[in-house]
Amino acid sequence: MAGMMEGKVAVVTGAGGGIGREIAIMMAAAGAKIIVADIGASLTGEGGSATPAQQTKALIEQKGGVAEICTESVAAWGSAQKIVQAALDHFGRIDAVVNNAGILRDVIFHKMTEDDWLSVIAVHLNGSFFVSRAAAEHYRKQESGTFVHISSTSGLIGNFGQANYSAAKLGITALSKSIALDMRRYNVRSNCIAPFAWSRMTQSIPASTPEQQARLAKIQAMTPDKNAPMAVFLSSDAAKDVTGQVFGTRMNEIILFSSPRPIRIVHKADGWTPEDCARIAAPALKSAFMPLDRSGEVFSWDPV
Repeated sequence: MAGMMEGKVAVVTGAGGGIGREIAIMMAAAGAKIIVADIGASLTGEGGSATPAQQTKALIEQKGGVAEICTESVAAWGSAQKIVQAALDHFGRIDAVVNNAGILRDVIFHKMTEDDWLSVIAVHLNGSFFVSRAAAEHYRKQESGTFVHISSTSGLIGNFGQANYSAAKLGITALSKSIALDMRRYNVRSNCIAPFAWSRMTQSIPASTPEQQARLAKIQAMTPDKNAPMAVFLSSDAAKDVTGQVFGTRMNEIILFSSPRPIRIVHKADGWTPEDCARIAAPALKSAFMPLDRSGEVFSWDPV
C-alpha cells in the first residue's frame, strides 16, 4: 500500500469519524495529502464543530502524514466549491474525491417529514454532486482524477424506515455512472462503494431482542477500517481501468454489484390492453419479479 497514492491530493468528506476517517488515514499512509472535510454536525445534521476534523488531522500527522481541515458543508454549491478550493490553496492540486459525508433521519415512510427528506437528500445526493462538480473543472483541465462515492445496500437492495437515505444512496450510483460516462474522455474515473461497518451511522440499530442483539454483534465486528483499502485502490493509478462500478466492502469480503438490466420480456404483436397485461404479461413475468427483501436478508451469511 505504501506509496500507492504518492504525490496525490485527496478530499475526503465526512472524514471526522467512522469510515471517512479510516479512508483519510489510509490514503495519507499511502502517500496522499488529505483535506479532511467535515462540518462536525450531529448524526442528524445539527450543529457544527471543527473538533472531529482536527482529531482526524492529528491522527494522520501522528503517523507522519500530511493533512489540513475544511469545515464547509457539502450540502450547498458555494460551500462545496470551498472544500475543493481548500485542496488547491493548501496543496496546489486535487486528484481524488471521496464523497462520504452523510446524515441520518430514519423514520417510517408515512411519518417522514419534508425536512427529513430534504435534509438527507441535500447531504448525500446533492453533496456528492456539488463536491464532484467542483472538482470536475480541475480534473478536466489536468485530464486526470478520481471519484469514490459512498453508496449503501439500503439503496441497492432496500431497508425499513430509510426512504430518504435509500433514495439518495441509489441516486448516487446513477450519478457515479453518469460521471464515468461523461468524463471518460478526460481520463476521469468514478466508482461507488457500499460499505458495511459499525459506526455512528449504525448505532441506532435496535437491539432489544436476542435476535437483534446477535445481529448487532455481527455488525460491530465489521470495523470501519475494513472499507478503506478499496477506496485507496480505486483512487490510485492501480485502478486506471476501473470506472462506473459499484462495489461492496463487508468485513474481509469485496463484492461487485450488478446494475439493473432486462431479465425477462414479453411481446404481443398487436399491442397491449390493460386486460392483456393482467391476463398475459403479469403471469409471464411473475416468476422473475424482484422479491420485497432487505439488505440483511440478501446478505444472510455471517461477515467473514
